[in-house]
Amino acid sequence: MAPRTKSPKDAIALLTADHAAVRELLGELEKAAMKHGKEAETLLDTIEAELKIHTTIEEEIFYPAFREAASRKDDTKLYYEAVEEHHVVDMVLPKMDKGEVGSPEFAAKAKVLKDLVEHHAGEEEKEMFPRARKLMDKDELTALGEQLARRKKDLKAEDGQTADKDDEEA
Repeated sequence: MAPRTKSPKDAIALLTADHAAVRELLGELEKAAMKHGKEAETLLDTIEAELKIHTTIEEEIFYPAFREAASRKDDTKLYYEAVEEHHVVDMVLPKMDKGEVGSPEFAAKAKVLKDLVEHHAGEEEKEMFPRARKLMDKDELTALGEQLARRKKDLKAEDGQTADKDDEEA
């Protein structure tokens, strides 16, 4: 019997899995933020890399496809809000000074970053993704998922990261 290959994730499944991974990392960062040591620094580096890749694939591939498929004014509003929320996170990340690890200031910034990302991911999952499922058919979402996975793999390679097992299956 031939080994079963996992079917590729559609765009929404891939992006939702990214959200879950980053949420977990942010939770770990929030716990480690008040401790002195390398754990919070390492987590912050990982979060920055993951967010950079995630926002890039959303902005280059998913958001334009969503915007093109959007047929209502509210859909366009979702697109612009998502882009602007990425910009807010991009403004907060550079303010996360690794020299402050273990301080109340760093812990506060870690909490704000976590809240911003969770709010953004939650809005996408509750509003944008269900709407995308109505606007795009299964084949379109699968093709987008394949594009997202390829671009994610390329970005990780450019950044010197190894691809996740999930990235390779798509």
